Amino acid sequence: MADDAADRRDAEVDRLAAAIRACRLCRDAPLYHPRLPDEPRPILRINARARVLIASQAPGIRAHLSGVPFDDPSGDRLRAWMGLDRERFFGDGVLIAPMGFCFPGHTADKGDLPPRRECAGVWHRRLFALLPQVRLMLLIGRHAQAYHFRRLGRPLRAGQSQGDLVRDWRAHLGAGPRTFALPHPSWRNSAWIKRNPWFEAEVLPELRREIAQAMAEGAT
Repeated sequence: MADDAADRRDAEVDRLAAAIRACRLCRDAPLYHPRLPDEPRPILRINARARVLIASQAPGIRAHLSGVPFDDPSGDRLRAWMGLDRERFFGDGVLIAPMGFCFPGHTADKGDLPPRRECAGVWHRRLFALLPQVRLMLLIGRHAQAYHFRRLGRPLRAGQSQGDLVRDWRAHLGAGPRTFALPHPSWRNSAWIKRNPWFEAEVLPELRREIAQAMAEGAT
């Protein structure tokens, strides 16, 4: 009976993932303006049995063109933080669900726009309700951190900086999914990482240990 229930949930997750990948809401009937500037290409990696979730911001232009998340220098750095090679990172043990599933477009100065709000409103609650097996969450960037900490009943404090949130990592390893707030692995954040050596000395070793344990549990 347990195997039957797991198989049904697998099928339900697969159906929802297919619906997300087919979504064209931001192009055809956007809830917020302006409409998505590029052709929608929702990008996510979902597996109903995986224990590790990467909740990021939104795909960049490179992922939009290739269809592969974190297939860039930022992804290389993230994999180094996690202690995973490409094969394990893109394997069945890791979920990738950004706050915005599509590349949101560029600002006037060629930066990335914030994630589209439609994704969280239309898809996220349904998606995460189907993933109770997630044991470990990596929250990358402020949008993902604010959404998921609020969803878990642990809303961010007013005025709490991202540096303070990352530094407070021990407080996020209690009840419910064990959670790490991370800076974006973009090389633009190298100066912040250099100024805060505790991140590599204290946070990353524990992050790798938690990832190894969660993935080992998922494989059994």
